[in-house]
Amino acid sequence: MMLDQPLSQWQSLSDLLVSLRQGRSDVSAFSATARSQQALMDALPQRYTTVLHDLLDRLESSALFSEESCSFSRKDLIESLQMWLDKARQQLPG
Repeated sequence: MMLDQPLSQWQSLSDLLVSLRQGRSDVSAFSATARSQQALMDALPQRYTTVLHDLLDRLESSALFSEESCSFSRKDLIESLQMWLDKARQQLPG
């Protein structure tokens, strides 16, 4: 069903974030998947796409550093992505 697709994409992204947090996935895989979730983006207000892309840009930049940098804390970015997912879920029907 068409209504299930945004929720399914949200769940995939949520699962992948857990894998990223646990070190079982990498930033590039998470980012590529997140950027390809068009049904999810279409189901959310435009500002969600803007915020997600900003977070992904910063996460990708953080992957260039071997240590935590004060301006690119990977842990903080992952927490921000989790918050984004939580808020996005509240916007989706079902």
